[in-house]
Amino acid sequence: MLRIGLCQLTSSAEPAENLAPIREGVARAAGEGARVVVFPEAAMARFGVPLGPVAEPLDGRWAKSVAAIADEHGVLVVAGMFTPHEDGRVRNTLLITGLGHHTGYDKIHLYDAFGFRESDTVAPGASPVTVEVDGVTLGFATCYDVRFPELFRALADRGASAVVLPTSWGAGEGKRDQWEVLVRARALDSGCWVLGCGQADPAASGVEVNPKAPTGIGYSTVADGFGRVHARLGAGPESVVVDIDPEVAEKARNATGALANRRL
Repeated sequence: MLRIGLCQLTSSAEPAENLAPIREGVARAAGEGARVVVFPEAAMARFGVPLGPVAEPLDGRWAKSVAAIADEHGVLVVAGMFTPHEDGRVRNTLLITGLGHHTGYDKIHLYDAFGFRESDTVAPGASPVTVEVDGVTLGFATCYDVRFPELFRALADRGASAVVLPTSWGAGEGKRDQWEVLVRARALDSGCWVLGCGQADPAASGVEVNPKAPTGIGYSTVADGFGRVHARLGAGPESVVVDIDPEVAEKARNATGALANRRL
């Protein structure tokens, strides 16, 4: 069993300001026994602002500050940030730090959809990433990745029992329904627990943002490999702690045959 905290929040445009809610969220979740604490995509700085000026490497000041928070509380922290890329764009990176780890997952599938072009300013990643915590293997995906079942199955093939899915989901007609269906579908596809941790809806906090940018709708959702929902938050800033049982992932795969019976 692995206890994981999800901290749904609304990031500001200033990386230094966003360290405070991360510090508070880690302290709260760790106090409830969480070994992993997850924050949304773009926790470093929200979408809708220039990303180049805020991007820092994984050994930069912002990532080191998050690492220090993780080490202080003895947990693994996952938080969305932006790292520089050699072609002048940035990478949309999940910082994965604590418990002896300090690495990143670069978002593979970029959000060139619904009238937004993430690839104009963000370079894609190429490699799935897994990390082991207390004997449980975690995989990582980011937001738009949830539309691509092959990534989740690749993570399952690498031993993942759960996939951590930070997001900053774009608002719009039907988008909440799509989010909730996709989290459950990817759990069923892969037999993994899927832990979707989203940016809160800025309107729920009275925050004005660029209306064209994907700045979050809330509704963080946790589903197991049978597609059952174990936790769902509302639109505003909230947090939840859940227990992930890797045996449920194994039971789901054995029952559905979703991995073993693949033919393509």
